[in-house]
Amino acid sequence: MKVTTSRNGVASERIATALRESILRGEHPPGTRILQEDVAADFGASRLPVREAFRILEADGLITLVANTGAWVSRLSLAECEEIYQLRERIEPLLLGYSIQNLTPEQLDRLDELAVTMQTLRDPEEFLRLDREFHLLSYAGAHTAILGDTVRRLWNTTQHYRRAYTLLLDPDGNRIVHDEHHMLVQALRRADADDAERVLLGHIRRTRLELARHPALFD
Repeated sequence: MKVTTSRNGVASERIATALRESILRGEHPPGTRILQEDVAADFGASRLPVREAFRILEADGLITLVANTGAWVSRLSLAECEEIYQLRERIEPLLLGYSIQNLTPEQLDRLDELAVTMQTLRDPEEFLRLDREFHLLSYAGAHTAILGDTVRRLWNTTQHYRRAYTLLLDPDGNRIVHDEHHMLVQALRRADADDAERVLLGHIRRTRLELARHPALFD
């Protein structure tokens, strides 16, 4: 019995990881139904690890499980998205403040490298991948019981809308995003929590305000 449970656990993590990556890449748009039997067939698995994988992804904020209908990729209304971004504006600077004193020189160098690399990219998906690495790495020095997991969940939930925002950027908006990344790295290197938190709050707020100008994204 223990072996079976272990195997199901390994299978569910493998399935959850693959589905998480595909959802974050935009292969399953918000509102898409994911059928348990299709996933089981794709992975050569029974339904038990698929159900467990779905529970993992629901906890990640990536899917919504609806009784008697199955799993759906999470989608937000404009009001829900605005509320989540307002929440992010408040808690991510707090998480950054917890992190700033514990970031290593190697992590700061990687943040600098990511900021420079993102500025040269033309592929939106690669930008999104590195941008996610950049911001989550900036929080890596924080040791929290709840806040870090909450922020990652909110990032997952808003991934599709971050993609939409990236595609909406004009040259001036794109320049501002990159300037803010560099300003954030400079503040982190100085261990200036007030400045870093200020830059980050404005960075997140800018996305919220731009998305609010495009309500059709949420239809």
